[in-house]
Amino acid sequence: MLQQQAEMNKRPRKKFVTKRKILLITMVTAVLLIIVKVYLDTNTFKVNKLQFYSNKIPVDKAVHILQITDVHNKVFGENNEALIQTVKDLNPDMIVLTGDLIDRKTTEFHPMFTLVEELTSLQEQAFFITGNHEWENPNKEGFLQGLKARGVKVLNNENSELTINQVKLNLVGIDDSSTNHDNVTQAFAGLNNDRYTILLSHSPTIVEKERNLAADLILSGHTHGGQVRLPLLGALVSPDEGLFPTYDKGTYSMHSKQFLYIDSGLGTSVAPIRFLNQSQMSMIRVSYGK
Repeated sequence: MLQQQAEMNKRPRKKFVTKRKILLITMVTAVLLIIVKVYLDTNTFKVNKLQFYSNKIPVDKAVHILQITDVHNKVFGENNEALIQTVKDLNPDMIVLTGDLIDRKTTEFHPMFTLVEELTSLQEQAFFITGNHEWENPNKEGFLQGLKARGVKVLNNENSELTINQVKLNLVGIDDSSTNHDNVTQAFAGLNNDRYTILLSHSPTIVEKERNLAADLILSGHTHGGQVRLPLLGALVSPDEGLFPTYDKGTYSMHSKQFLYIDSGLGTSVAPIRFLNQSQMSMIRVSYGK
């Protein structure tokens, strides 16, 4: 009887130890999966493809725009070979760089100068607008002059009329609005509103600052998509908007066929991690449609 009672007493303890082992294994596995996901989201990139329509585009015509934003000196593979090969394969009609190629503390510009040299060798229609990190970098002017010397067209609160694939476009670029360097009136001066108009604005909150933007499509970055996202909740925090931002990433329909698109970017700032928010650049197709 005593032996039977002792064996019965051992069974609950064995069950407890087994459950504890299962819980420990589950927790370790979850942590390892999170670490792997963080590494992949931070160090590999994808191409987000999207489509916009407008009756300002001629029938049977289209323009393909590659948006690259918030690189923050990030290099993918040796000398960005993976990134450059992807751009070559995409073969865009134009490239727009929507700010924060560098960090506010960057002193060595060579990696980004090498990147833009490769980009302009593939597509000479390359445009850049400043982000907050460029404005906060002590050698901003040196960096901008370096971009211009390498064939990048820097839009400082100004617009440019383009004809690409027989499509007439307005491209407007404003300096970073989050640091109050934007001048929308100057940027849109003399614009032909019959043309399809694309506005490049590093910060998406320009849509709250300026309610009557004469643009069909607004391309932004700045938010990094929150960098860290959680299921159901989305972005935890983003610059300018704080916790649980309204504008974090993706497409937002504004008014009267106007769209805001926020690319979550390639790089990181503050913390060098991404989670459930893989590094990306965007291939945007604009064609005829009502």
